Amino acid sequence: MSSPTSVETAGNRTLGGSGPGAVLDRSLYALFGRHADARRHDADRQSYRGTDVRASFDVYISRVYALSWIAFVGVFVTSLALAVSVVPTATGTGLSVASGLTPGVSPVAAGSALVAAAASKRVTIWFGGRYLQWIASARQTDIDRTLPGAVRYLRVLSTGSDDRRAMLRKVAANTEAYGQTAVAFRKALNKATLTGSLSHGLQIVARDTPSRDVLAPFLLKFREHAEQGGEELTSYLRMESRMLSHQQGRARERAESFLELLAELFIVLLVLPSLMVIITTVLSVLSPSLSQPIGSPVGTVTGRQLIVYGSAVFVLSTGLAAAWLVERLRPPDHSEPSYEVPAGVLPTITSAARNPASAVVLSLPIGLGVGASLSSIGVQFVDVVLLSYVAFTVPVGLVAVRRARINDAKDREIKDFVHAVSGHVRLGRPFSEAVERVAADVDLGALQADVDDLAFNVNLTTTEGDLRAAALDRFVERVGTPLAGQTIGLVTGALDAGGDTEDIFETLQTEVGRLHHEKKALRSAMLVYVTVGWTTALLVIGIVVAVDAYVIDGFAQLSAVSGSSAGVGLDPSGIDPARERYRFYIVTQATMLASGWFAGTASRGRYEALLHSGVLVLIAYAVFSVGGMV
Repeated sequence: MSSPTSVETAGNRTLGGSGPGAVLDRSLYALFGRHADARRHDADRQSYRGTDVRASFDVYISRVYALSWIAFVGVFVTSLALAVSVVPTATGTGLSVASGLTPGVSPVAAGSALVAAAASKRVTIWFGGRYLQWIASARQTDIDRTLPGAVRYLRVLSTGSDDRRAMLRKVAANTEAYGQTAVAFRKALNKATLTGSLSHGLQIVARDTPSRDVLAPFLLKFREHAEQGGEELTSYLRMESRMLSHQQGRARERAESFLELLAELFIVLLVLPSLMVIITTVLSVLSPSLSQPIGSPVGTVTGRQLIVYGSAVFVLSTGLAAAWLVERLRPPDHSEPSYEVPAGVLPTITSAARNPASAVVLSLPIGLGVGASLSSIGVQFVDVVLLSYVAFTVPVGLVAVRRARINDAKDREIKDFVHAVSGHVRLGRPFSEAVERVAADVDLGALQADVDDLAFNVNLTTTEGDLRAAALDRFVERVGTPLAGQTIGLVTGALDAGGDTEDIFETLQTEVGRLHHEKKALRSAMLVYVTVGWTTALLVIGIVVAVDAYVIDGFAQLSAVSGSSAGVGLDPSGIDPARERYRFYIVTQATMLASGWFAGTASRGRYEALLHSGVLVLIAYAVFSVGGMV
């Protein structure tokens, strides 16, 4: 068993402290620390090395075992109380002694509670190991996503005067752009500081990283080529960046293939519940048992009600799951920008027309107000909820679309901006003068105000030195698009490193062109899934309207005839047109929400999902209202 001292040296900061958390961890380690060396936790230790958990493995396992005992006691007490209320207390000669030991508790109840508690303890320990695997898997995914961009940045930095540590430090400082790759580089630098050798630090991270097929070989080859000289390292980074880009392209193709399968499955899963509700309605005339009451925890319901409302819940769950999968499969460097609500009431109000997060804050009271107004005039509850949702989501979605179009325009102009600046740099002009000339001579449309601001700030100097890096950071923040962050960010560190300016901007031009082309291709591919979502929604509306118009009335008349004609085996109360139309309406609106979430997320992201779902809900409401079906 490892001693507490060895645990602290391994990186556990908690045991070395003096707060209540450190005291608790020391106590847990004394009680359960021996389990960390058990062979059954070898796989967990391997997974732990691929995580960024701050506590040492011994302390983490001690916490897991403490939680397992808490779960054991909690489940035992709860299960015992339930078992006592269900299983009668044992009586008779053979069980009287056991029953007398614990009045009111039978051996059967105690045994059942003990089994449930032991199972919960085992599940808690298993979940602790799975949690480490999930963290390691998430880190691997993030590293595989961000490493290509980090390698391209290193390739540009390698043309300057920075040494290997400085190059890695600049990548490690940009966690927002390079995610877990930056974290891995920072860990390598920390290990290098402790051991005095960067090569040893890179080797340790390559051994422990969860990205064994991508990051681990890169770190080892980076170490090898860096020892051979700057030109050899630059050549290797150029070749590696191309190879990783190809791998990224193949991964994107696999994701698109999975999206095609998801879209096909989505259509089936959304259309089938509506067809099932229609079939159930028709069968209810022939099978009266579907209308028989069934006891449930929420009261008495019929089989048809369970099918109808269960179908609505299933459709909503399918829509949420499909939207989540689309969001996960979309390349993160082409995902929706993150928006934040400004501090203060006035900035929130003034930014609402261009910031979806601010629009959410202002639209929420509007939605609540519409709901209160509709409820006061006697509109049924379902329509109050749906129309309130429309009043909240449509303004937010319109702001998101407007902002997305502005961002698209800026991304188009970034290509022209970089191309124009590169031309001036090739003529030997300094970067600041090149930006100033481009701002004065080139019409950059939506990007013009941001370039003017950059031209002003990039020429400012203070006693602390050049503000070029700060000006570029401000420019990226003002533009606010992922493309700007991925491309202009290359310039800052490379220029500071003293790299060849012409080579930097040549690389930047290539990067901007590649990313812009990928963005357009992805946008075209995702529009297919937008069409799938809308087509599914309109198809369901058409099916339900046709059934409402031609099937419901016909079966209602047939049921009425069966009530007055002998020998006809139909249930006269099986069809109630108003009731059936209302249930169809519920399932249809659930389908509208699910389709809108899927289509909007495929288009640009969660804010546009609100717009698509709100518009589809409004269309369904209008169709059913005009047709007199609600």
